[in-house]
Amino acid sequence: MNYANQTSSKWHATGVIARICAELHKQVRLRDGKNPRSVTVVVDSQTIKADATVPRSTTGYDAGKKTTGRKRHLAVDTRGLPVMMMVTPASVHDAHAARDFLFRLRLAHPEITLVWADSAYGGELVTWAKDRLRLTLKTVNRPRTKGFVLLPKRWVVERSISWLMRSRRNCRDYEKLPQHAEAHLAWTVMALMTRRLTKPIADWREPRPPPPPPSGPLRIRLQPWTVRLAPAT
Repeated sequence: MNYANQTSSKWHATGVIARICAELHKQVRLRDGKNPRSVTVVVDSQTIKADATVPRSTTGYDAGKKTTGRKRHLAVDTRGLPVMMMVTPASVHDAHAARDFLFRLRLAHPEITLVWADSAYGGELVTWAKDRLRLTLKTVNRPRTKGFVLLPKRWVVERSISWLMRSRRNCRDYEKLPQHAEAHLAWTVMALMTRRLTKPIADWREPRPPPPPPSGPLRIRLQPWTVRLAPAT
């Protein structure tokens, strides 16, 4: 392990990366005119292939996705900004991993009251989250139609997963420990939020100035002739 990976692992273990992500998340929401802490999140998971160098003890086979690797559990706010991430073997079912994931989410973000998820998080988990964690867990079922369907609420977290996949480092899991994989995902999230903070704020309430009139003759090229239009006087 090189120096950069060692530093990233130490920062993740001591909670430095989590504090940096929380502060950036707060600044992005304040910049957008939102409450610094979100009370509603959307959760989902993504199965990713693991490299051959990853120990088999930390990977598994996802029968639903027919993939051997790891599973990333992601919770994002209503704007798609990741709030918490957890990496497990792909063989762990979403309903089983959700208990640990929601428990961590409640400890780190006690302000959260509503969680949207897919049907895999339904059943007894809804009652358990309500009784033990005081979380309202609502599921969104996929309609029985073929092809791409934009699912209510769930499309937010699916878009966030695509943001993470823009980083080539996240297209496959190369880390020996799940904690190291979580740290690499956190660095991607920090880069995403930093870019948002550096972009200029566009105020859509102010009308845009009209474009300047053309200074010369306008030319429309048609086949097989050309028509010249003079500017209006």
